Amino acid sequence: MKKIEEVTLLYEISNALNVSLDLKKALYKVLDILHNSMNMVRGTITLLNPLRNEISIEVAHGLSKAAMERGKYKVGEGITGRVIETGKAFVVPKISEEPLFLNRTASRRRLRNQELSFICVPIKKGNQVIGSLSVDRPFEESYSLKEGERLLSIIATMIAQHVINLETIHLERERLREENRRLREELSRKYRITNIIGNSNKMREVFQMISQVSKSNATVLIRGESGTGKELVANAIHYNSLRAKNPFVKVNCAALPSNLIESELFGHEKGAFTGAIRQKRGKFELANKGTIFLDEIGSIGMDVQVKLLRVLQEREFERVGGYETIKVDVRIIAATNRNLEKAVEEGNFRSDLYYRLNVFPIYMPPLRERKTDLLLLADYFLEKYAKENHKDIRRFSTPAIDMLMQYHWPGNVRELENCIERAVLLCEEGVIHSYHLPPTVQTAEESGTLPSKSLEDAVANLEREMIIDALKSTRGNMAKAAKMLQITERKFAYRAKKHGVNYRVYR
Repeated sequence: MKKIEEVTLLYEISNALNVSLDLKKALYKVLDILHNSMNMVRGTITLLNPLRNEISIEVAHGLSKAAMERGKYKVGEGITGRVIETGKAFVVPKISEEPLFLNRTASRRRLRNQELSFICVPIKKGNQVIGSLSVDRPFEESYSLKEGERLLSIIATMIAQHVINLETIHLERERLREENRRLREELSRKYRITNIIGNSNKMREVFQMISQVSKSNATVLIRGESGTGKELVANAIHYNSLRAKNPFVKVNCAALPSNLIESELFGHEKGAFTGAIRQKRGKFELANKGTIFLDEIGSIGMDVQVKLLRVLQEREFERVGGYETIKVDVRIIAATNRNLEKAVEEGNFRSDLYYRLNVFPIYMPPLRERKTDLLLLADYFLEKYAKENHKDIRRFSTPAIDMLMQYHWPGNVRELENCIERAVLLCEEGVIHSYHLPPTVQTAEESGTLPSKSLEDAVANLEREMIIDALKSTRGNMAKAAKMLQITERKFAYRAKKHGVNYRVYR
């Protein structure tokens, strides 16, 4: 075979192996190419089963299915068995003159008048023989069997590499599937209903409503002020629903420019507008079979509201610039901090869309209406950020607790979380004091903790706070409290009396 023809042959085989991830399909293609280029009458690729120590034909050209099933060998048996056992190629110029040739497939009886040559080469994965490649071709004096062996050895190496690549791909796929399963389980644990913190009556109502609506496909509208945890509720509904294993796509409608929101939600076709250089799938397509969360739904324009209403009613839409109607199976959860009823009255929000969204409303109470949950949340955030920042902070001081309880929290849970994170970063001791809290909390009139401008008063307040903390920690034991503050018991009693602190209250 000429060098140019050989290069062309190897190129075709390389393409055949790389075009498909189906091993059998690729190997059949390889044998077809060898049939056309090497005048191959018959060809087989065998694989070794190391557990059963058995060699079987994986793919073949010129053999019936029954013949392939008969072609089974033990390692060391016949020419194929010997090639796999030794890892060395075997060439038979004339099959009729080779006693080792078993002809177990019985496929050569019809060609008794035609003399055949046989070439068998091992397929190796590193030093391990995993199979063999064999070819029958008409005997020709002029044909170099040594060149044929060399060429088949190259092809066998290419096949082995393809097998290795496929194993790597399959292992990586399995790893990704396992990682995907792990992440889904982690999300499911993270967004369990019980992980939403709160035991107030209003939060119990929220938990009950989440439990009732999760297993259905009903559209949910989550109402509440900014920072109350509406997204957390949306997560809990999806990950406790029958769609939990399918996509959960989140869209912040307020963060998207009005001229792009339609494209983001419904996608667009190539050339639909300037800059649309390729087709793009929208969020609704990506969320098919799963859930889409439309946060800040009250901010979308009237033109998009019409399309959104159609999706809610018909579960279908067209991409921007497209004509094909796309059907989707999507559950919709929406959230807003706006007064939609007022927006409907003012003509800024379609009434029909409002009623389609408001199938199952859930109201998230502001933090000022659930003060009994405030300390639970504060302790949770303290533990979370202390762990993240590798700090050993155990609790809040009494004045700090009073300050937290008396503040009105306009930013709700989000503001509380930011407040505790800041306090943890500033704190270098085991207790968060009032002076670790943000100025907005410290100076609020509602807190009743406006600090005096006098340095002497500020020091006195701090001293009183530390005395109270020490007495609480020692359950009113003045001797232990004095030792904790590294002063004498006499001085401790004097200063406690000076600040009006009665140690008996803490026993």
